[in-house]
Amino acid sequence: MRDILVVGTLKEGQFPKFMGFMKSDEGIAERRKIADLSKTIGTVTPDQRKVMFKIAVHNMDALHAFLNGSNPVSKPVFDAVMESYEIHELNQL
Repeated sequence: MRDILVVGTLKEGQFPKFMGFMKSDEGIAERRKIADLSKTIGTVTPDQRKVMFKIAVHNMDALHAFLNGSNPVSKPVFDAVMESYEIHELNQL
């Protein structure tokens, strides 16, 4: 498992749609393919334009597919809500 920080910038007003998908059965099933959901920590900025998730990833290829649009389940939602994203690997000092 690798500790990863994902920072996403959402399109204006799209936070409810984004979270609706992330909490849906479909979204949870896809997220389980990527990471240990019990170790996920998330937050959002006050204007709801940026989201940040610390995740324990066990499948980096699936993470990239989930975010970049090559996953057919997440693609329609992420095309509609996501402006950009960054992936950072976390290392303990």
